[in-house]
Amino acid sequence: MADEIVALFEDVPPGFVLDATLGGGGHSEQLLERWPQIGILGIDRDVDALSAAQIRLARFGDRLRTYHCRFDRLDEAMTALSIDTLSGALFDLGVSSPQLDIAERGFSYRNDAALDMRMDRTQSWSAADVVNGYTAADLAHVIQRYGDERFARRIAAAIVAARPIESTAVLAEIVVAAIPAAARRTGGHPAKRTFQAIRIEVNGELDALAPAIDTAIERTVPGGRVAVLSYHSGEDRIVKDRMRAAATGDCACPPELPCVCDAVQTVRIVRGVPRTPSKAEQANNRRAGSARLRVVERIPDVATRGRR
Repeated sequence: MADEIVALFEDVPPGFVLDATLGGGGHSEQLLERWPQIGILGIDRDVDALSAAQIRLARFGDRLRTYHCRFDRLDEAMTALSIDTLSGALFDLGVSSPQLDIAERGFSYRNDAALDMRMDRTQSWSAADVVNGYTAADLAHVIQRYGDERFARRIAAAIVAARPIESTAVLAEIVVAAIPAAARRTGGHPAKRTFQAIRIEVNGELDALAPAIDTAIERTVPGGRVAVLSYHSGEDRIVKDRMRAAATGDCACPPELPCVCDAVQTVRIVRGVPRTPSKAEQANNRRAGSARLRVVERIPDVATRGRR
């Protein structure tokens, strides 16, 4: 959804837009090319991605500033780079294409590699620790919660029975064998949900998301926009909840009564934005099919008292 995302930032105030998952720099490159009033604060937990983006975007000079961290450490990055406020923010969640395509990173069930899945390879915790260290109950919880996998208990039991497991290929084979044959024929690769769940657990992705969105909204100036591309239901639920909280001031009053809890609205939901990729884009990019886009615009703080 590159064109839709770039268009969202056309009228934001001059300043720095956060690219919270800089990756290879594709979105940032288009934003910098199209809108001369903005710079990019690019953060990423993957040092390889940061290095690649710095090379790709070097021609933009000091309009690009980068910092190595997870996006829930946004305040730290802004302080280190002497950036006080944001003109907007973009979160493109999930794993990046380069991470999936480089077999040695251990993200993909289609390539054989050591069990890794670390977005930040400076951390010691990896997929091998989850696969070989969790109890069957804990594994099933992870696979069901983060993968929406209905056969989570069967898969977890099969994993525990086959330990030690050292490679992605072996893990994928175990997952496939644990799923009933009839269920393997639909919904893509049978191991997809389990690999997604383990990746999310290894990287603490959902734990970081809510505070990161809250901070990005708080640091964005009125007129700026915060856009989030999510790729599965767990992410999207968190994004929807945090944007709704900002749009209502997290008001807990009964809807039929005036607000009396001193709630403060800080954003408005941006309507008329395509929520999903076009059919053409989905046809050209199989990874785009599950994408969901949500957008809010920062407004001056408004008390919600009496507005219902």
